[in-house]
Amino acid sequence: MKATVDLKAAFPEIDAQSPLSRNLVEKTLRDGILNGTLAGGTALRQEELASLFGVSRMPVREALLKLEAQGLVRNTPNKGAVVLQMNVSDAVETYCLRLLLEPEALRQSIPNLRDEDFAKARKYVAAMENETDLANLGRLNGLFHMSLYGRSTNRKLLNLINVELQEEERFLRFHLAAMGLEEMAQDDHKKLISLAEARAPEEAAAVLRQHLQKACDTFKNYLEKQMTR
Repeated sequence: MKATVDLKAAFPEIDAQSPLSRNLVEKTLRDGILNGTLAGGTALRQEELASLFGVSRMPVREALLKLEAQGLVRNTPNKGAVVLQMNVSDAVETYCLRLLLEPEALRQSIPNLRDEDFAKARKYVAAMENETDLANLGRLNGLFHMSLYGRSTNRKLLNLINVELQEEERFLRFHLAAMGLEEMAQDDHKKLISLAEARAPEEAAAVLRQHLQKACDTFKNYLEKQMTR
């Protein structure tokens, strides 16, 4: 069932007199989906969005197509777009895909990593250790991982991983506390940085697989508990 939302109230900062580019339309909608302003099932009507953002329907249509490619909305001909629901079983599938994709990206990236990449990774670890806003932890976690994968030359692989990390971020915003993960241990993340600096791609990939498998098992246990309620 499609839900309705007052878009002007959802995005009070938008000024239709100052039209946004397609990239900003996409970013604004993506942020709204990830932070829960646009909940799963929300209908996204092109004409209404175009009026809100002060643009023609073309950049809105392009933004919605990009969001569909990221797994955030579904576009149906003659019916419009709707924000996709996110549930625990989706999160488990996300981690299964991450287990397949990310160790390879890390392995490819490590030989090309630079000092600034390691500094950036450490910055994200420190931010996660001090973060009290649970909604931000998923975002920081994704940024950390991409700081170590980003030197992979396989751009398609990185794009796929980005989609999965966005899905994880969206899920964690609403379920992190319920899973008892208010404090995310950073030991694995620190070990990944050390192994990457030592140019040990196989060892780092093995640690990453263990790290992702632990998270996957946590999600599976949470899913089983939800299903027995």
